[in-house]
Amino acid sequence: MASPRYGFAALLRVWRDRLSPTDAGFTVTDGRRAPGLRREELAQLAGLSVDYVLRLEQGRAKNPSAQVVGALARALHLSRAERDQLYRSAGLLPPQDGTVSTHVPPGIQRLAARLGNVPIGVFTADWTLVWWNTTWSALHGDPSALPAAERNLARALFGNGAARASMPPIRSERGEDAFAASIVADLKDAASRYPKDARLDRLVQELRGVSDTFAHQWATETAAAQHTTDRKTIRHPQIGDIRLDCDVLIVPGADLRMVTYTAATGSSDAGKLDLLRLTAGRTAPALP
Repeated sequence: MASPRYGFAALLRVWRDRLSPTDAGFTVTDGRRAPGLRREELAQLAGLSVDYVLRLEQGRAKNPSAQVVGALARALHLSRAERDQLYRSAGLLPPQDGTVSTHVPPGIQRLAARLGNVPIGVFTADWTLVWWNTTWSALHGDPSALPAAERNLARALFGNGAARASMPPIRSERGEDAFAASIVADLKDAASRYPKDARLDRLVQELRGVSDTFAHQWATETAAAQHTTDRKTIRHPQIGDIRLDCDVLIVPGADLRMVTYTAATGSSDAGKLDLLRLTAGRTAPALP
């Protein structure tokens, strides 16, 4: 961990130089002189402009928001202690215990970056998307085009904003009602474990107000559903229907859900995934 004497600008430079571009999902070419990430690579990963990252590193941009600091912490693969140090150096309180964590451990990010051929999205306990690779973007559409608050699966299913409007048509073999009910049950479970999380409370109150279906299921669902493999058909605007196995992998100790999509080798759907990969680039953590 960097010394406490470092200020915010110095921490960004030190930790950017430390992070291997390969671990961040970038291809290293001959002649590369940067010891770690380039400034433009950090900007891409954090969803920020290169100019803003430059001003942060030079100390000319003051008072970054908690959203920006969280995105930088994930992009830099910081440990929880380092993340908290970055928040404090920006004059902010670190995320508190008892609230839904948006922290993605470095090992999970490295693992996901090495599986770039597989569409992967990492979600928090309240089903907010906090990390994705560009194969995911190629399949579902680019989450960075959405406001940060709209990168939430529950809002996509039950809300009336940008999340719902951007969600491609998806058919689940489990049935739409069963899938939606499992998300509601997960939110109820999260609310019982994070009663002090104001963002989660706002999400629930919002969805109860705009969706009769959500309100009914919130009042009747009693237990979080066990997630199993589901087969989903996604209607892609360029390649048409693509039928994929969807798995939800729980990350122990981090309260995260890693969602993956795969197809059997040699199938027509695997060929469609290969076509999507041609449009995919590098990994991109989402903003909180």
